[in-house]
Amino acid sequence: MPRERKRSKKELTTIQISKETREMLKELGRKGETYDDIIRRLIELAKDVEKRYK
Repeated sequence: MPRERKRSKKELTTIQISKETREMLKELGRKGETYDDIIRRLIELAKDVEKRYK
């Protein structure tokens, strides 16, 4: 998923996740993806699955 636009620091937040979760996200990531990109892609996949099984 391409990034929609560069986000300013004011639009960013910090979330705490375990190191294990961070490593899992890294494994799912593609070259050049940010953690935000990875999480957004996973959310979209989850929404698609949810729609199919409703």
